[in-house]
Amino acid sequence: MASSVFSWFLPLSANVLEDMLLRNSGKVMRNRGKEDRSDFRSSSLQRLLWCYCHHHCPEDSTNHSCRTDGYCFSMVEEEDGGGLVFTSGCLGLVGSQFQCRDTGNSHQRRALMCCTEQDYCNLNLHPTLPPPKPYSYVDSSIQYMVLSVMVTICSIILTLLIIFCYWRYRHQDWQPQYSTALEEEDETYIAPGESLKDLMEQSQSSGSGSGLPLLVQRTIAKQIHMVTQIGKGRYGEVWMGRWRGEKVAVKVFFTTEEASWFRETEIYQTVLMRHENILGFIAADIKGTGSWTQLYLITDYHENGSLYDYLKTTTLDSRTMQRLAYSSVSGLCHLHTEIFGTQGKPAIAHRDLKSKNILVKKNGMCCIADLGLAVKFISDTNEVDIPTNTRVGTKRYMAPEVLDESLNRAHFQSYIMADMYSFGLILWEIAQRCVSGGIVEEYQLPYYDLVPTDPSYEDMREVVCNKRRRPSFPNRWSSDESLRQMRKLMSECWAHSPASRLTALRVKKTLAKMSECQDIKL
Repeated sequence: MASSVFSWFLPLSANVLEDMLLRNSGKVMRNRGKEDRSDFRSSSLQRLLWCYCHHHCPEDSTNHSCRTDGYCFSMVEEEDGGGLVFTSGCLGLVGSQFQCRDTGNSHQRRALMCCTEQDYCNLNLHPTLPPPKPYSYVDSSIQYMVLSVMVTICSIILTLLIIFCYWRYRHQDWQPQYSTALEEEDETYIAPGESLKDLMEQSQSSGSGSGLPLLVQRTIAKQIHMVTQIGKGRYGEVWMGRWRGEKVAVKVFFTTEEASWFRETEIYQTVLMRHENILGFIAADIKGTGSWTQLYLITDYHENGSLYDYLKTTTLDSRTMQRLAYSSVSGLCHLHTEIFGTQGKPAIAHRDLKSKNILVKKNGMCCIADLGLAVKFISDTNEVDIPTNTRVGTKRYMAPEVLDESLNRAHFQSYIMADMYSFGLILWEIAQRCVSGGIVEEYQLPYYDLVPTDPSYEDMREVVCNKRRRPSFPNRWSSDESLRQMRKLMSECWAHSPASRLTALRVKKTLAKMSECQDIKL
């Protein structure tokens, strides 16, 4: 715009330029503030002001110049098509003050600026349009009508949403465990002398293969007396409770973790799921009124707690180390294995395997727990059944392909191999607490020396994926045959490439062979 202004200014005659130079040397009346404006205007009656003109030049103008007893002005207007038109020229003294305050109307945007400081002062004026007023063309009554329609529509949508949520809550179509039969009959009769073991044996002999009948589960849940809280996690709390004098573990989920509760209940009640190395499921129930809800998952109680708790306080010999490892991988092997038949079991991947999710029984054997993130493989349709909950696994135990997001989510074997990476870290945790030569390390979590206490994805990705680091082996392991074999085993479990990792069945067979060799030596 500046270049065009100067190009318009070039045609000025020599006489005009001379006149400008004279005025610039001090012969031009200057504005000295608002208090001097009236004096200036009275003096302007004795002389005329030169102005630059463009698109608004009078007939007697020459070389884009005009003279006036009033103001020089520059103006910008917006055309109907959206283009801008710039105009400059002279305004007479009469009515000019009103015009200089005019900035357009509701149908056309316009900005005008005036000056009297010196000749051609409007060359330095660059008016800009004010921001457009949205919907200025809409009458206030129309605006009110539009707002009323929008409020009405939103109210209808909100009402329909509330009705749908209430209907969904009442029917619970997505929870096949709780059919209308439960509404008709709240509990079933359990003989006074029957224990949990008796009920489980009856269930097994009935051929259902998926735990206790639903009404029995609900009856047990109502009769449990909560004793003491024994744990707390991101999903909720764990309590030790009693049913007819027997200790049970009660996992109480937060209402925000309903998807995890449902998934874990569903997995535990899978046909042929019961196994000595998978936490024994007893019952599940939803308890509550209109104002509160509690989601219960009731399982066997193991006073030794998790493998994590056990290893922090207990040192191991070779036989105990192998028993913990073998029983853990036996549960994982059963989880991973698909059992074919009319009453078959799908293959299941855990997805959150860690020492805190493995429990230690009184006999020193382990069982796998916390199946809220598990995925199932539906072989009939070749599909992976992934839970809808938003929880993810534990960052410290995540496989490289999970950390760098290269895991193929449509391929079930990818989840199986990610479990095996995590299990390799668990083997390391177990082995470091095995005494050899009178020496044993303090319990530590995997990568304790490489990442912070609560590592981020970036921390783990840098160590595991970029640097390809793994937990280190103490020097003493080289002089102990059992620890040497365990080191080889865990290294093949946490290989960077998923295809290079051992399966749970192969680890189970290797550990069984290690135990046999040790028995022969003894």
